[in-house]
Amino acid sequence: MSAKLAKPIIGISIGDINGIGAEVTMKALLDQRTYKNFTPLIYGHGKALSFYRKLLELEDFNFVQIKSLDELQPKRINVINALEECPEVIPGVETQESGKLALEALKAAVNDLKDKKIHALVTAPVNKNNMNSEDFKFIGHTEFITKTVGSKNSLMFLVAEQLRVGLVTGHIPLSKVAQSISKESIKEKANLMLNSLKKDFGIAKPRVAILGLNPHAGEDGLLGDEEIQIIKPAINELKEENKLVFGPYPSDGFFGMMHQTKFDGILAMYHDQGLIPFKSIAFSEGVNFTAGLPVVRTSPDHGTAYNIAGKNLADENSMRAAIFLAADIVQQHQEIEEFTH
Repeated sequence: MSAKLAKPIIGISIGDINGIGAEVTMKALLDQRTYKNFTPLIYGHGKALSFYRKLLELEDFNFVQIKSLDELQPKRINVINALEECPEVIPGVETQESGKLALEALKAAVNDLKDKKIHALVTAPVNKNNMNSEDFKFIGHTEFITKTVGSKNSLMFLVAEQLRVGLVTGHIPLSKVAQSISKESIKEKANLMLNSLKKDFGIAKPRVAILGLNPHAGEDGLLGDEEIQIIKPAINELKEENKLVFGPYPSDGFFGMMHQTKFDGILAMYHDQGLIPFKSIAFSEGVNFTAGLPVVRTSPDHGTAYNIAGKNLADENSMRAAIFLAADIVQQHQEIEEFTH
């Protein structure tokens, strides 16, 4: 089946059915723009969706069950069962069975993405604990997808309307951050960000700010020498390549004085340095985009939220933003392809 259709097929892996993934997905797809922009395909289980349709009184949410993409119906919400039997849905409770469904849904979706049967993938939240087993170690969606599609590297890129934050290091302990950054890794991530801003977001001459690692960006070596030894040399080499990169900036002052509004992207050294300000500023609309891959993948910027699962309290705005951003990036790629051929 060719993935070159007028409207993109956006795959959605359902995540942990005992969290809020199903709820935010269903609510997001009730948006009337859905069928005008893309065809949604949920990898999960129809029984889980029917359970939440009844529990949350989402009578307007209707879907069609299909067994393969050959049966895909445009202008409908399509669902493929990732397992033959649906685990019991117990909102707010971590179970091994729900972890197995989340994993199988993710594997099926990523394989179809890799084979170009779908145009993009949106991943609903999972629980890493119940997806791990002796023969499968799951660090996170980003690492799993990057490896499965055969890429050597990628960029965890948090995106909102007016704020885009990428990370040099991702899901590693804070104690290992300093030894994990290098001039080469900073340049690599900065180039992934610059290329993504051009290719995925249509910004011709992107400006990127690079944050320091230490408090006050090291204060000229008084509070650490990573800025002098690693970060500044990386920035200087990027500038020599005519890249519009600036820094290193102290993180607290940078966000405190709203400097993020002056740049198209911000490169942080580690997870919380970038995600705390991002989620403080753009939590309800934020999207996690994996840049630098040959495929398009997004996700909402929140977790399974077991504490509110099944209570009709989950905010679907981040999931909706993730779905529509995936469709927008696919369209951006198609326009570039048409223009260059």
